[in-house]
Amino acid sequence: MRRVVIPELLDTDSGTPAEIATALSDLRHINQWFGGIGATQSMIAAVARKTGASSLSMLEVAAGAGYVPKAASARLRESGIKLDVTLLDRADSHLRNGSGNGAPAVAGDALALPFADRSFDLVSCCLFVHHLEPQEVVQFVNEGLRVCRIAVMINDLIRDQVHLALAYLSLPLYRSRFTHHDAPVSVRRAYTIPEMRQMLERTNASRVEIERHPFFRMGVIAWKR
Repeated sequence: MRRVVIPELLDTDSGTPAEIATALSDLRHINQWFGGIGATQSMIAAVARKTGASSLSMLEVAAGAGYVPKAASARLRESGIKLDVTLLDRADSHLRNGSGNGAPAVAGDALALPFADRSFDLVSCCLFVHHLEPQEVVQFVNEGLRVCRIAVMINDLIRDQVHLALAYLSLPLYRSRFTHHDAPVSVRRAYTIPEMRQMLERTNASRVEIERHPFFRMGVIAWKR
């Protein structure tokens, strides 16, 4: 199944505030039901286990209202891991939409992160990297490696024919016309694990770990040198 790039409606900023809010609500459900929170939680726990850290700071890129890191943080707290999250998104309206979690929030460019070197332990993203072309993936990960102290984490979809079929089957679950368009488009636009590994070999990471998670998710940890 070849990769096909079709613009996603949520990226166009063409919807009303109510339409954007509904689309972001659908995204929260997708991450709740289909492994998004679990993949991020698993990667953070792996970093904590390998570094011995019980407290970590994390920049969540393309964060929207921050639902995934907030939910992962609540789960991790039960196992004794404290996570301090800062949110970054290209659109201030996305950050405001339903946030209310008290996390610091910044509007900025994911490919030119507005932070000093080594500002956070981790830089993370969820359902973002498939929006980027290969050279942009390399650029983003290198920016993340500059800003982090430990690792960059990528939580994203795996492109697969079965996954595409499941994306179409799940459409009745969603309320937004944006999601009805964007859900299958995201799968077509996503990368395979071999493609991701090949791209990340071109970054400044010391090593890269990629795991397959339930519901056609990949979890990537790119460790800082």
